[in-house]
Amino acid sequence: MFKQISIDSWWQALLIGFSRGPSLHAEALTLVLIIAAAIAVSVPWATWRWFGLYVTFVHELGHALAALMTGRVVSGIRLNLNHSGETVSIGRGRGGAAWSGFWGYPAPAVAGAAMIWAACSGWAGAALSLGALLLLVALLFIRNLIGILIAVGCAVLAQLLVLFTDREVAAYVVVCLGIGLVVGSVKDWFKVTAVHTRRRGLESSDAYILARATGVPAVLWLAGFAVVIGGCAYWSLASLGGAVL
Repeated sequence: MFKQISIDSWWQALLIGFSRGPSLHAEALTLVLIIAAAIAVSVPWATWRWFGLYVTFVHELGHALAALMTGRVVSGIRLNLNHSGETVSIGRGRGGAAWSGFWGYPAPAVAGAAMIWAACSGWAGAALSLGALLLLVALLFIRNLIGILIAVGCAVLAQLLVLFTDREVAAYVVVCLGIGLVVGSVKDWFKVTAVHTRRRGLESSDAYILARATGVPAVLWLAGFAVVIGGCAYWSLASLGGAVL
């Protein structure tokens, strides 16, 4: 009975989340505190070592979703505690492989900007519900034990937020997570750029892999990442600016 009630409650919370609520309007000090909280989880190593796993998960989901968009078959996702990961997809043609390979580093920034916009537009609940469903579906593609533990942890937290976060608090939570994802995407871009500058560990760089597969120089792929991430950061700031009372 308890199990049935729990599943029913979860499902109802998911469905309710997809209805539009009030747009986020907060005082400047409140937004500053939210931004500070997001930076606190995404910058210091003590918190980044954990939040970075979530960013990596979104990174790999970016590869997977991009692969599915081109008709490729995603055969597995691997996640590691050192913030590395791998998504394997199968399909014909270089175009699909390149498209999938590109949408790793920008994915957290895109997701973060979308979450911030959703919260500021009254769709914070939908962002939480959709994110919770995507994380659950992603569990089907994880192929290593550490990855399963990371994915389960992220999915469980997402479901708890859907169940126990009311609409007003949801907006603040979604904005905080969104900012954290954008900051994480920027951090990872600088990290992969440093890899190319030092020319160490290149085999783990998406830009290097894309360059080898397509013949397009890695610096152009890095620039492409930067354009998308920068655009998402700008959009995020614009959305937050519109939410200030």
